[in-house]
Amino acid sequence: MNVTREQLGDLDLSIRIDIEESDYAERVKKQLKSYQQRAQVAGFRKGNAPMGLIQRMYKQSIMANEIQDILSENLYKYIADEKLELLGGPLSNEEKTGAVDFANATSFTFYFDAALAPKINIAWDKVTGSLMQIKLSAKDIDKRVEDIAKRSGKFETPEAIGENDHVYGKVEELDKEKNVKEDGLTTFASFELSQLKDDEARQLFIGKKVGDVVPFNVAKAFTPSEIESVFRMENAAAKKFKSEVQMTISGCSRITPHELNDELFAQVFPGEEFKDAAAFRKRLSKEMEKEFNDQCDMIYVQEVRKQLEDNMTEPIPEHFLKRWLVSRGDKDMTAESVDQQWEGSYLPSIKWEIISSKLNEIAPVEPTQNQLTDYVKDILRNSSPKAADEDDKAYEDRLEESARSITSHPEQLTQLRSRLSLQNLASIFKGQLKPEVEKVSIKEMTERMK
Repeated sequence: MNVTREQLGDLDLSIRIDIEESDYAERVKKQLKSYQQRAQVAGFRKGNAPMGLIQRMYKQSIMANEIQDILSENLYKYIADEKLELLGGPLSNEEKTGAVDFANATSFTFYFDAALAPKINIAWDKVTGSLMQIKLSAKDIDKRVEDIAKRSGKFETPEAIGENDHVYGKVEELDKEKNVKEDGLTTFASFELSQLKDDEARQLFIGKKVGDVVPFNVAKAFTPSEIESVFRMENAAAKKFKSEVQMTISGCSRITPHELNDELFAQVFPGEEFKDAAAFRKRLSKEMEKEFNDQCDMIYVQEVRKQLEDNMTEPIPEHFLKRWLVSRGDKDMTAESVDQQWEGSYLPSIKWEIISSKLNEIAPVEPTQNQLTDYVKDILRNSSPKAADEDDKAYEDRLEESARSITSHPEQLTQLRSRLSLQNLASIFKGQLKPEVEKVSIKEMTERMK
């Protein structure tokens, strides 16, 4: 067995593997013996077929399989031993290898193409932008308290619509003559009457019942962003939509908010006690700040990532990588589709793979199992407090067992890894860039997120 490589350019290389009969003979012999013991050949009892017959029947295919296994084992061992930082994976060069004659040859030479990742320096000095942090207002906290009280409130389906009810039904666009417009907007919509900024439109709904038809002007009742979400329209179309519509009421619902009391507080923060609503609001504001600042960190990560990708100017082995993408076996992946998506999709992803590898020299980007477990345990502490008859060790053991169980599920593990990887990136970026902090409202953060 001999493995060598030839540098074809700055990043492209060829790996050659020479295999001699001594490399595979013993493995083939062992497999043939196993086949002989299991083979059921006409005219012979099981396991008694002559070895010469077994060789004629199976040796060529066994030899091909064993050589393929030897190739794979030694190729990747060589890459690991030589510490080659490859992009994608090695590709068989069938043109240089030529036809492989397993029937007659005893020694073989195989060639593989590969591409090295470029050595890069991360352009920290070219990254600009501030780190947002949320500045909560009393109104923001009021809204969250209201939402919590509604979620835990009493649900009803009244016969007639009230001023704070949620209504839903079929919406149809009208023409200038107040008739349903042919090829106009037709959709199912639902919204709270409190969303309507036009009091006149809101009054049209109050008292209506299932089957009643309510005409109103969408542009007067909703903001463009609300039109986009409520009526499932594209952003540009929502901004231009000025038509009258009619809504045929399918139903309505009403929620009587839960009283702000100890029962509600315990639902939100199990195991914690609050002397009054003011203390609950203060605790809630801390939770909200953490929630929104985590989102601000994620926005910052995306902004920095985009700049790092844009500022990476080192050469990429584009030709090889396009070949590798096509080779992965996806039936929809063709040379043409890869070319079409190269600049917008594949190239940024490849750049990010290279940058991530460099970032790992600063601190690990991928979370460890212990980090995943501790993260889940912190979540469980907030939702599953210690039982009255449970000591500290039993409680920690229960949290540990639950966290290990949760992180054993592939789908949940993928989500957790993604979330913690972003947190790790935020920590790396903030440590390297020490960004200026910009206090913003929730609305400003949402706009920047878009």
